[in-house]
Amino acid sequence: MFQTASRVVECTLRENVEIARGLRRRDPELLDRLIERYQHRLLRYLVFLTGNRDLAEDIFQETWIRVMERGRQYNGKSKFDTWLFAIARHLVIDWSRKKTTTSLEALQEQYGNEHSFDVPSTGPSPFDAVTSSESRASVQAALRTLDSMHREVLVLRFHEELSLEEIATVTDAPLSTVKSRLYRGLAALKPAFAEAS
Repeated sequence: MFQTASRVVECTLRENVEIARGLRRRDPELLDRLIERYQHRLLRYLVFLTGNRDLAEDIFQETWIRVMERGRQYNGKSKFDTWLFAIARHLVIDWSRKKTTTSLEALQEQYGNEHSFDVPSTGPSPFDAVTSSESRASVQAALRTLDSMHREVLVLRFHEELSLEEIATVTDAPLSTVKSRLYRGLAALKPAFAEAS
């Protein structure tokens, strides 16, 4: 079991180094593969952050432009998706500052909760595979009731399957803050599921 885990880590590190080299060369084929691989996860994350599909799509495009422009900054020491989500998050924050919105929560209030948070993908995520469509709808409805800080951490942890350390990197928050937001978010969701059962 240790050897298997060791091989997975070694393969991931090798892949990250290859991505870093390709980004430094501005390899268009690599960028196409990265977009194909991460497009659904990234768009879903942006829709959850902004609450607006059109805005999420605009920021999605800008994120990939930044990946092309700043690809030399990715060193391959962290997972690519962690770096990618951090870029996207900073673009959302930049956009919200330009619009004089004070927080990600204010973005949600500005666009309301009526927008769909379900982004289609080529296959079910592990989260979606475990939950039925009925419970998935109640999870999404419950997530929409949370404030943006707690919702973001839950989405990164359970939808995007990032580690707590990776979430701390994406959100630029201390690990203890990430843990606190995760546990408080889960605690806030608990009553919604108690009512459903």
